[in-house]
Amino acid sequence: MLTQASRALIGRRLLQVVPVVVLATFIVFGLIKLLPGDVAVTLAGENATDQRIAEIRHLYGLDRSFFIQYAGWAWNALHGDLSRSLLSGEPVADEIMRCFPTTLLIVALALVFSLAIGIPLGITAATKPGTWLDGSIMGLASLGVAVPNFWLAMILVATFALTYTIFPATGSVAFSANPAEALRHAILPATALAAGGIAEVARQLRSSLVEILSSQHVRTLHAKGLAPSSILWKHGLKNVSVNLLTVAGLLANRLLAATVVVEAVFAVPGMGNLIVRAAIERDFPVVQGVVFAMVVVVIAINLLVDLLASLLDPRIGRR
Repeated sequence: MLTQASRALIGRRLLQVVPVVVLATFIVFGLIKLLPGDVAVTLAGENATDQRIAEIRHLYGLDRSFFIQYAGWAWNALHGDLSRSLLSGEPVADEIMRCFPTTLLIVALALVFSLAIGIPLGITAATKPGTWLDGSIMGLASLGVAVPNFWLAMILVATFALTYTIFPATGSVAFSANPAEALRHAILPATALAAGGIAEVARQLRSSLVEILSSQHVRTLHAKGLAPSSILWKHGLKNVSVNLLTVAGLLANRLLAATVVVEAVFAVPGMGNLIVRAAIERDFPVVQGVVFAMVVVVIAINLLVDLLASLLDPRIGRR
């Protein structure tokens, strides 16, 4: 059950995110308007008359001022209506709900890979500071940060999909229809995303643990004869748990943004492909809806991280 401090923290965070949502959607709405071309001409066809183009522009509200268009969209979004696609006519919310589970699976799997591999590497490097093992792990971590996701994605496709045909090269399967096949399609995209995440988790955890394990308090525990494993788990990892949770939250947000490139390489019909296609076709209701959904997800992740952090360290909720 949530404490009063935790509820107060969530309330403060919700008040802080309102201007963030407004600013993010406003900027994207404005950037879409700056793209070259005219949506009304695209919808009406190349040989359409000026009258037909004007009718299309009036039908979709494109003849109204920018601020009126944005205000109308924002008001409808508050009531759960993200408008309709200008090209397909399908509700934007339906397109998002169809694509989001695929992206969510890839991001969740990449986050699991990042933590499951990055945490042991970080612990190993922190317990062997200055050794060749520490240097090797940190060197690999630097390489993981430097390697672009799209390049690694292409290498994975060429190796494990085209050469050895272990995993499929493109597409996706709904998790609800076939969980095993859905995971099989998501492994390569998630691996391409997780490379940088593994490196980040390992580096951040190693840095935090080395600082704690070299403190006077921990040296005193060693002098008292406590087992190194007990010191590591009860005093080291416990003290870095909030930092590790923060890193995981930031990493989840970063992975969500990075899916745009990876989904393009693997031809995955997720949120990244949806927003890229909509931006190219100037289908700005879809772009605006996807950005709005992404912002909401990021806010939800940040709120969850703040809540879990306040439970791990009650002092956070009182700040």
